[in-house]
Amino acid sequence: MNPDLVELSTILSSSDPEILSDDTLWNSAVCLLLYPKDGDYCILFNKRTELVEFNKGDICFPGGAQDPEDSHLTDTAKREVFEEMGIKVEDITLIGDLSETRTRAGFRIHPFVGTIPYPYEFNPSTDEVAEVLEVPIKLLLNPENYEDKEEEFQSRVYFFNNHIIWGATARMLKQFLDIILKSGWTKRI
Repeated sequence: MNPDLVELSTILSSSDPEILSDDTLWNSAVCLLLYPKDGDYCILFNKRTELVEFNKGDICFPGGAQDPEDSHLTDTAKREVFEEMGIKVEDITLIGDLSETRTRAGFRIHPFVGTIPYPYEFNPSTDEVAEVLEVPIKLLLNPENYEDKEEEFQSRVYFFNNHIIWGATARMLKQFLDIILKSGWTKRI
């Protein structure tokens, strides 16, 4: 793994992610995947199709509900990344966790931060993924590309091309960006 990502792993391991204790929520996991591309670090998102049960048309991290055969939420995150994006489980290196968040639909999302080798040939599920988005972190940190909101469950929305990143995905993204800003890791990008 490259030295920047090793340092990021150390930064993430020193944070204290919050685990929600509400047993009425369904367990789920997502993976915030980042990797170097063309001199920038990018984060992988997907635009959901209109065929999925939840988050139709939304911009999301790859992820979903925990299945009974998933022994741990890490298994859920990696399985979902494979099912949605075609990224092989063995190609995913998890480097940290973020605090859990809840959704209006009744899910508790456990966000993992990970990396993949790049370049990578994505093979997205046509049933679940309408579009693959590789968004440079620099763009997400630019104040021209986000807006703070004062609504329940919402603190910030991000803009990328003609897309809006909002809701639980935006909350997890903001948490990650705040960590890397506070740590000074953004000097690497």
